[in-house]
Amino acid sequence: MRVGCPKEIKNHEYRVGLTPGSVREYVAHGHEVLVEAGAGSGIGADDNAYRAAGAQIAKTAEEVFTRSDMIVKVKEPQPKEWAQLRDGQILYTYLHLAPDPEQTKGLLGSGVTAVAYETVTDDRGGLPLLAPMSEVAGRLAIQAGATALQKAYGGRGVLLGGVPGVLPGKVAVIGGGVVGLHAARMAAGLGADVSIIDRSIPRLRQLDDLFAGRVHTRYSTVEALEEECFSADLIIGAVLIPGAAAPKLVSREMLSGMKKGAVLVDVAIDQGGCFETSHATTHADPTYEVDGIIHYCVANMPGAVPVTSAHALNNATLHYGLALADRGLKALADEPHLRNGLNVHRGRITNRAVAEALGYEMTEAKSALAA
Repeated sequence: MRVGCPKEIKNHEYRVGLTPGSVREYVAHGHEVLVEAGAGSGIGADDNAYRAAGAQIAKTAEEVFTRSDMIVKVKEPQPKEWAQLRDGQILYTYLHLAPDPEQTKGLLGSGVTAVAYETVTDDRGGLPLLAPMSEVAGRLAIQAGATALQKAYGGRGVLLGGVPGVLPGKVAVIGGGVVGLHAARMAAGLGADVSIIDRSIPRLRQLDDLFAGRVHTRYSTVEALEEECFSADLIIGAVLIPGAAAPKLVSREMLSGMKKGAVLVDVAIDQGGCFETSHATTHADPTYEVDGIIHYCVANMPGAVPVTSAHALNNATLHYGLALADRGLKALADEPHLRNGLNVHRGRITNRAVAEALGYEMTEAKSALAA
């Protein structure tokens, strides 16, 4: 199979779908790899590094899309990219379709087979291709929030760790999954007063054991959310319903009860955001203010640290990518966890959460592949 890797074109996205190390693995499996010139510049990998790994270098993205049987990316295809996809081609990348009807329409019209990193599963019920970027985003959320809390950036002027004689900042983390765990770990490491809010009692028990009293845990109710948000200097939105749009847990009305200059970091923004007042921002212009509350809603947070995140992502995606390259659609038919990543196949939606969010009829992935 010919595997193509175009340069990412989303605003301030510096990651790359294939590192030179991943290219070597595809080549070792007998595949051709076509990489767009400059695709790895954001991680310090020049074209010569890709040539040395066995890749061919394409001058343009158009050449990559035209010549490749499978496209490996990081972020969801932009309009000029989905217009170049075609029937019979495999797209392997993050998609986040539930809050994005235009992209969904574009993929359906292209006839492509689109496998989304964020809905591939594992034997433990986890999301192994989403997890590494959730780890990065959770840790970055605290860095970004701490910066936004500085007065020069519109925040309250609070140091999360405090100093002797002055109380530390208070951080509320909504959601105790991978993002929430890593956000809480970073915040606690800085010395902040941290609470994690979640609806799973078993997960709260795990977190309570893990942090051994250094982080407070609370069961999520409307009252608990209000109390934690109203007292917090920094609120991290870390809620995920796999494949579906994120629930709006913090309403605009609640902003009036928060501290002026408090910061909201919405890590769920890829799935539409879990704050009612959230809308996607970029690294070029990451924050905005609503009712005196600073919002940080960058939709590709890990793109800020591409060297770390691109290698972490490739570590996770390589196994399934090789399966797709080696066996094509048969890999999807044979491997149920990889098949869970199939969101679109030849004009049909094959993920229930996406279909329900956007009002499409859903076709079972197995049936779609057999058709």
